[in-house]
Amino acid sequence: MYRDMDQWIEIRQKVLVERVSKRQILCQTGMHWKTLQKILTHSSPPGYRRTKPIEKPKIAPFLEQIKQILQADREVPRKQRHTAKRIFERLRAEGFDDGYTIVKDALRKLKAHSKEVFMPLIHRPGQAQVDFGWAAVRMAGVLLKVAFLVIALPHSDAFFVMAFPK
Repeated sequence: MYRDMDQWIEIRQKVLVERVSKRQILCQTGMHWKTLQKILTHSSPPGYRRTKPIEKPKIAPFLEQIKQILQADREVPRKQRHTAKRIFERLRAEGFDDGYTIVKDALRKLKAHSKEVFMPLIHRPGQAQVDFGWAAVRMAGVLLKVAFLVIALPHSDAFFVMAFPK
């Protein structure tokens, strides 16, 4: 109903800043009081939220077989793994009578990694990161290409930069 950001901001401005009563806003706009509460609670319109997952009755009986194929593919070299088209062809041979896109969507969901990976970033004292590079520098009115060295000490956020003419 109120998905336009301009309307959303205008209503929030009137109630929260200008102190127009909620009842007056409801009379002016004709909106439901729950909608006004949502506008005042959230700074931007919430997106669409699905209440229950999409049912896929045609692919559901074959999902376990697709999982087994993907599991078996982990043990073979990358070049010998099943493509989405090959899995689709195998399912067609076993009675699947729907489209290729449904199989591709199911594969995409099954291949998605479900666990998040966190790598702790720890910089102990004394560790450094070193890099070399080139830069164009104007010295005495002449543009020169110089090499430079950068040393970063992440623990203390200290940097050392030195340029070399040759």
